[in-house]
Amino acid sequence: MRLTRNQIIGTAIELIERDGVAALSMPGLASELGCGIVPLYDRVPSKAALLERVAAAVMGEIELAVRRARQPAWNDRVRAQARALRDVGRAYPRCTVLATARPAASGAPQTAGEHALGALCDAGFGGPDSARIASTFFAYVLGAVLRDACQAPGLPGERNDEDFEFGLDLLLRATAELLPAQAS
Repeated sequence: MRLTRNQIIGTAIELIERDGVAALSMPGLASELGCGIVPLYDRVPSKAALLERVAAAVMGEIELAVRRARQPAWNDRVRAQARALRDVGRAYPRCTVLATARPAASGAPQTAGEHALGALCDAGFGGPDSARIASTFFAYVLGAVLRDACQAPGLPGERNDEDFEFGLDLLLRATAELLPAQAS
């Protein structure tokens, strides 16, 4: 069997979602893949490098969703970014927390946070205000992801969707009220 990086990353994501980041080990991953430790290290030099690749894979899914939802208006762009982060967070809650808690690697593609900052700067907000606003949206979405992940099985999720959209609308309206006069 020829071991690929995509197989390694995919299996690592499955293990993280099942058992958590702390439980992930290179020997355990090799066992799950049905290979020896040496072929695994030939593809990924360390657990830290593996976690970087997992984070990049998860954030890459957000980037794909953001690119598909290209919107000209700043508020529509921020809304699409928030929804994309939530969708990926629902699919991979533990990996999303891992990815969002790690600093972006140098040379990495533009992150969802950078896209949000760009949308806010395009709206007319200065750098510090854009960063604070993006941080507020980010915290809101991650809170929704955590709530969704911790919800008891069998409870209906439609209310979470309605509540998420309501809160997102509130944040967008409040943010629009802060727009500099020249940008209005």
